[in-house]
Amino acid sequence: MIQLDFYGTLVAASLVLLIGRMVVARTPLLRTFNIPEPVVGGLLVALILLALRQGMGFQVQFDLAMQTPLMLAFFASIGLSADFARLKSGGKMVGRFLLIVAGLLVVQNTLGISLAMLMGLDPLMGLLAGSITLSGGHGTGAAWSAVFQNEYQLASATELAVATATFGLVLGGLIGGPVANLLMRKVKAPGAEHNADDEPQGFEQPNQERLITQFSFIETLALIAVSLLGGTALGALIKGTPFELPTFVCVLFVGVLLRNGLETLGVHKVFEREVSLVGNVSLSLFLAMALMSLKLWDLAALALPIFVLLIAQATAMGLFAYFVTFRLMGRNYDAVVLAAGHCGFGLGATPTAIANMQAVTQRFGPSHLAFLVVPMVGAFFIDIINAITIKLFLALPFVGG
Repeated sequence: MIQLDFYGTLVAASLVLLIGRMVVARTPLLRTFNIPEPVVGGLLVALILLALRQGMGFQVQFDLAMQTPLMLAFFASIGLSADFARLKSGGKMVGRFLLIVAGLLVVQNTLGISLAMLMGLDPLMGLLAGSITLSGGHGTGAAWSAVFQNEYQLASATELAVATATFGLVLGGLIGGPVANLLMRKVKAPGAEHNADDEPQGFEQPNQERLITQFSFIETLALIAVSLLGGTALGALIKGTPFELPTFVCVLFVGVLLRNGLETLGVHKVFEREVSLVGNVSLSLFLAMALMSLKLWDLAALALPIFVLLIAQATAMGLFAYFVTFRLMGRNYDAVVLAAGHCGFGLGATPTAIANMQAVTQRFGPSHLAFLVVPMVGAFFIDIINAITIKLFLALPFVGG
């Protein structure tokens, strides 16, 4: 057993990103299907660690204390990039995308429960391998698995939740690019239609040159820190109330208020390119740590029926994004990027969705609408809609009754 401390883990995560970048650069297939670099590097390291554990009993323990702050910093940067004027202009598209996402939740739970019953499994197992862990992620999975274990006596609910959420995180990062690649045959890339001065700044342009000074960077860092502090305090304040929200949603909300409040008062104008830089670095390191620390042996321990469930869910997600998300969101380039993002958080998490969309926009051009809509739905609304959907399915007599 090798125990890596904070610094060793940071070095390992940085190497994962460099390895992922090198492998993607030298592998045309990965570039063609827009597989995110953190996913490539993280999975490669996780597979190496699996082989070492199985073959030699060799294990590496990472210090993941920085993982949560990095995730929160990413969501703070999303909030600080949210202009109320842009949010207003995208309101109709946000509402439409939310309805599409709600439709997927119903599909995931219906498919999970139906397959579980066909294979003679507890329907709750199918529900747990549905929207709870896939659209909900590790946090929602951990919360509901405790309920299933304590109130419904579902054995190994926690282990199942962790494994399916992990599987979804991986698949969400793998299928978004191929889906987008297929859809790009139907639309025209916007790259040649924009002048450099007209292109919106932000997460869709992570490689754009950034003019940064030490003082402006400190200002941006201070805004990120205030968002983290205020969001964490807000999350603690509303915990246990009917208004309880995940901490990352609170951090994003504080970032939105901070950015628009300061600009309305004329105190400070957020430097979006700089915020984008901090957000991209945080996101990349977060994904690297999340994927390189995957315990793939937990997935290997799952029974074959559970793998059938998860493969079916991944297939359904890809088909849903291709035939439903793309068509209902406009059948244009923005719809392609949204479909790739939907694969990310429909199976994994919002950071995976952003990574999927970055991989597409780095190659084909910017999509400001997608980077506005996906974080809003993925951060603010998905947990609320998912909770309502889960409770409705639990009310069915053959599931929770």
